[in-house]
Amino acid sequence: MEVRIERQSLHDAILNRLRDMIIEGHLPPGSRLNEGQIGAQLGVSRTPLREAIKFLASEGLVELVPTRGAVVKKFGAKEVLDMIEVLRMLEQHAGARACEIASDEAIAEIRALHDEMLACYRRQDRLAYYKLNQAIHTGIVALADNGSLSEVHARLQTRLKRIRFVGHEGPEKWANAVAEHEEMIAALEARDADRLAAILGKHLTQAWERVKDGLDA
Repeated sequence: MEVRIERQSLHDAILNRLRDMIIEGHLPPGSRLNEGQIGAQLGVSRTPLREAIKFLASEGLVELVPTRGAVVKKFGAKEVLDMIEVLRMLEQHAGARACEIASDEAIAEIRALHDEMLACYRRQDRLAYYKLNQAIHTGIVALADNGSLSEVHARLQTRLKRIRFVGHEGPEKWANAVAEHEEMIAALEARDADRLAAILGKHLTQAWERVKDGLDA
């Protein structure tokens, strides 16, 4: 597969490619980012690559470790559970609030993302599906119109990117996640705040169940 990067919009291109490589497991948790090797693979010099790595460190996806350099962050089970619990509370509150104040047009935009996500599911495009999945969660939180809530949610969601992607591995886990999203969108369109909060709570609880066995203590 061709992975070299053209030089226009270089920073964003490198950043997005590295992030995708972490999400998909091409750069697994705990692995060191070899600048020379990655730079040659992507066809870029070390300076913009280092800037992208620093940005990933600010997102919490990479750690800058003395003597080892940049290492893909490896989260333990408790760290993941703690973050998922906070995400669950944030999304439940945001979902209930969205049912009260979101415009019909804004809800329709979430539905459009959902339909596009389903198309990715049908063609088994996991990375595109995942990105739309995350956009839906971000979009629902944005409907609550609370900047601080969105900021904290975005930070945690970024740190959990690889973990959440793994949660869709295997046909049964993936199908269950899709079914939960179907319920989620139906509740949002019905403006059923209690129902949406309950579904979001279940969805994030199940997200933990789908990934916990693959995590170190």
